[in-house]
Amino acid sequence: MAGRDSVAVDPDTTGGPRAAARPARRVPVIRIRFRSGLVLALASLAGLAMFFWPLFGSAEPRTGGMAHTVDAPLIFVIAMPVLLAVVLAEMASGGIDTKALAMLGVLSAVNAGLRPLGAGTAGIETVFFLLVLAGRVFGPGFGFVLGATSLFASALLTAGVGPWLPFQMIASAWIGLGAGLLPKRVTGRAEIAMLVGYGIVVAYGFGFLMNMWFWPFTAGPDTQLSFQPGAPLLDNLHRFAAFTLVTSTFGWDTGRAVTNTVAILLTGPAVLTVLRRAARRAAFDAPVTFAPASRR
Repeated sequence: MAGRDSVAVDPDTTGGPRAAARPARRVPVIRIRFRSGLVLALASLAGLAMFFWPLFGSAEPRTGGMAHTVDAPLIFVIAMPVLLAVVLAEMASGGIDTKALAMLGVLSAVNAGLRPLGAGTAGIETVFFLLVLAGRVFGPGFGFVLGATSLFASALLTAGVGPWLPFQMIASAWIGLGAGLLPKRVTGRAEIAMLVGYGIVVAYGFGFLMNMWFWPFTAGPDTQLSFQPGAPLLDNLHRFAAFTLVTSTFGWDTGRAVTNTVAILLTGPAVLTVLRRAARRAAFDAPVTFAPASRR
């Protein structure tokens, strides 16, 4: 079952030291079928285009380019929720059952409750470490959906609803998806080290994506950090790198990376064990069958 979206069963409950040395067995939670995988891939490409479209727009006079940027973001703010809805509906139709839906609801609620503990102050974001751990255990499909629903629920709880929310949702969905795609055979301390490294990478990646979403429209028209419509790609990338370093890399993004590191190191082994044991007891791989009642 190595090629399917899956959940790892806790090896410490399956048969002693020899079982603990083996990679965890995998059972499906949300299957990514061919059609849902294709929809996910196309939607991800469209999402990347919505983040990075200014860098690849046609060369225009400065005034024309700035005028066009007034209406284009509004189009994408409308299009991004539709894109997410299509992907989530397609993945749900691919086989999410009531047990997986209940697990999704519980973890989304927990993540929504965790986020106000940091609320982004100095980059302290407590919403991502659980997303990484759950994506690792329950697989890429579940991680994608959990990333989107967690950010949506937490935004409702913290009054964080705005035009940035759909972009935060898809960026977080990619984080959960990536966690589920990490090498499956890594276990023990190596697994925790891998998850810590992944948590650091996605902390900076999330900041990079969210900066790219608003940078072309907020840095001002005449600064060294401003987006220049029609300028060469490398020139704008240089300006964006400088903007990101100055405004978020050494502050917010590093705070997010430190939070992920500390949270995964302190809670990772215990949370992974709990999630895997819950998955084993939920028996996501057990087929539901109906047998006629026996006559006496």
